[in-house]
Amino acid sequence: MTSTSMASLLAYDPERHAELLAHYCLSAQPGERLLVGASTAAAPLVAATSRALLRAGARPAVRLSYPGQDEDFAALAADAVLDEVPQGELDDMRGMDGSLRILTPEAAQPADAARAARLLASRAELAALRSQKKWSLTLYPTPHAAAQAGMTLAEFEDFVMRAMFLDRPDPVAAWGEVRELQARLIERLSRADVVRIEAPGTDLTLRVGGRIWSNSDGKRNMPSGEVFTGPLEDSAEGVVTFTVPASYQGQTVRGARLVFRAGQVVEASAEEGEAVLHAALDTDPGARRLGELGIGTNFGIQRGIGNILFDEKIGGTVHLAIGKSYPETGGLNRSAVHWDLITDLRAASGAGGGRLLLDGEVWQEGGRFLS
Repeated sequence: MTSTSMASLLAYDPERHAELLAHYCLSAQPGERLLVGASTAAAPLVAATSRALLRAGARPAVRLSYPGQDEDFAALAADAVLDEVPQGELDDMRGMDGSLRILTPEAAQPADAARAARLLASRAELAALRSQKKWSLTLYPTPHAAAQAGMTLAEFEDFVMRAMFLDRPDPVAAWGEVRELQARLIERLSRADVVRIEAPGTDLTLRVGGRIWSNSDGKRNMPSGEVFTGPLEDSAEGVVTFTVPASYQGQTVRGARLVFRAGQVVEASAEEGEAVLHAALDTDPGARRLGELGIGTNFGIQRGIGNILFDEKIGGTVHLAIGKSYPETGGLNRSAVHWDLITDLRAASGAGGGRLLLDGEVWQEGGRFLS
């Protein structure tokens, strides 16, 4: 992307982004109390979103953190502070009508994996309360995120704008087109029971019969472009190797390999970050089972950038989340963890290609849907 002319790059527009978040993603209504959580690094988008919510008649409740705050908390908090969320924070979340979380990838000293897992576990009830309301997640382009992606900040801003269809005259209409495409995929997936994932280092079967497939059309994740469900909790059998690097609690994990028996992880290894992988799996019993099977459909995102919000949406990839299920899919798994791990099925990706089979019928091959 470095060869792209600077004159043709789209500059990031926080006002345009905020309008999409307030009206499309959150569908802000008069009188609603909506939480906006972000790092101070995202101040321009926080301010723009607050203004958009106010114009819609809503009541924004802004919660700012400083860069590296969670890492400091995990490293320095006393045990009693680390392991418990105050009742006041839970009560405050109960009083919200919805929430927006703005990701701001930043360089930070990685926290001890075990203590980071304890912090996540302590916030499980808070996360559960948040998930019962309407919610959305997005990203503010930071210099660190651009560096992770191997881009200049200007190139990354352009990438973000296009991934969210903010380069289109009518972004909402563009997301409507995504919804229609994914509805057609879901019609076929809803008739399937056994899903098999085959690729180099991967041969995994899951059952999804009776579960509900969700059409992720940008309302909860911005950007989006995936269909997902919660597989039957005891159904995963086989091995899966994840070919797209992942990040957990700010630490990189590459080449993760999981072996499943009766739905549970019985072996785990990684080329890099294996201790982080094991710490995540040891968070609680539910972390060793799958909470999500997702299929990326956004062919406008061509490569991984080291951020799951974008990477799991890449058309031609499949992702599995260890841990918490989304209740709307019918999934029953409970955990403080929900960590998406991705494998690339595209033949041209350099990963060797792969395929998805539905009840024995090849449905996607080399990253392309066949029916």
